[in-house]
Amino acid sequence: MLTKGVVMNTTEIKLAMPPDDDLMIAVEDAETVAWHTSRRRQIWRQRILPAIGIALLLFIWWAIVAGFNVKPFIAPSPLLVLETLFAKRSVLLENMLPTALEAAGGFLLGNLVAIIIATVFVHNKTVQEIFFPVALMLNAIPIVAKAPVLVLMMGNGVEPKIAIAALVCFFPTLVNMVRGLQAVNPQTMELMRVLSASKTEVFFKLRLFSSLPYLFSGLRIAASMCVIGAVVGEWIGATKGIGALIIQATYNFDSALLYSAIVMSACLTGTFFLVIALLERWVVRWQPEQAH
Repeated sequence: MLTKGVVMNTTEIKLAMPPDDDLMIAVEDAETVAWHTSRRRQIWRQRILPAIGIALLLFIWWAIVAGFNVKPFIAPSPLLVLETLFAKRSVLLENMLPTALEAAGGFLLGNLVAIIIATVFVHNKTVQEIFFPVALMLNAIPIVAKAPVLVLMMGNGVEPKIAIAALVCFFPTLVNMVRGLQAVNPQTMELMRVLSASKTEVFFKLRLFSSLPYLFSGLRIAASMCVIGAVVGEWIGATKGIGALIIQATYNFDSALLYSAIVMSACLTGTFFLVIALLERWVVRWQPEQAH
C-alpha cells in the first residue's frame, strides 16, 4: 500500500507538470518580457541621464551668475537667454536657415568625396600612399587659416561656406571609410576569391557592408563638425547666418543674443547628429547590442 501510494503521488506530480512545449513557451515568454523590460530601462536611462546633466549644467551656470553677481553683458543668466530665444526667435530662425543649408551642403559634398576617394585608395595602394599624406597635411591646416583662402578663391557667397564645411567633414569620413573597407574577414575574402567574384562584387557584397559601422562613426563626427565649418565660414564674410549673428552680437556687446545664437548652433549640431544616429540604427541592423 505504501508503494502504491508512492506511485500514485508520482503519477499525480507528473500529470500536474506542464508538457515540454508549454514549458518552453513559458520560458521564452519570460525571457521576452525580461528583454523588453531591460530595453525600456535602458531607453529611459539614455533619456533621463542626459536631461539630468543638462539641468545640472544650467543650474551651475545660474548659480555662478547669481552668486558672483556677473554683469549681464559679460555672461547672462539662463533665464535671460531663454527670454531672448523667445523674443528674438524670428531673427534666430532666419539666420539659422542659411547656416543649416551650408552645413548640410558641406556634409553631403565632403562625405561623398571622402567615400569616393576611400574606394580608390582601397583598390589602388600606390594612389593611397601618394595622396593620403596630402590629405593629412591639408587636414592639419587650421580651419581659420583655410577659410580666408577659400573666400578669396570663391568670393563672398555661399560656395566658400559649403567648401569649408566639406573640408571639415572630409578627413574623418575618409579615415573611417578606408579602415572599414579594409576591415573585411580574411576567410570571407578568400571564399569570394574561390568563387571567382569580381572586384565589383567583392566591393558591393563584402567590403561595403563591412565598412558601414566605420562609415557611420565618421559620419557622426562629420555631423558634429559641419556646423562648425559653416559658422567659421560665416565669420570670414557673411551678412546672414549664425556665424554672422555671433559676430554682430559680439561687437554690440549683446551677450544674451550671443549666447542664444550659440544655443541655436548647438541645437542644429545635435539635430544633425540625431539624424545620423537614427539612420545608422535603421541601416546597420546586424550590429549586436552594446554592453552596458
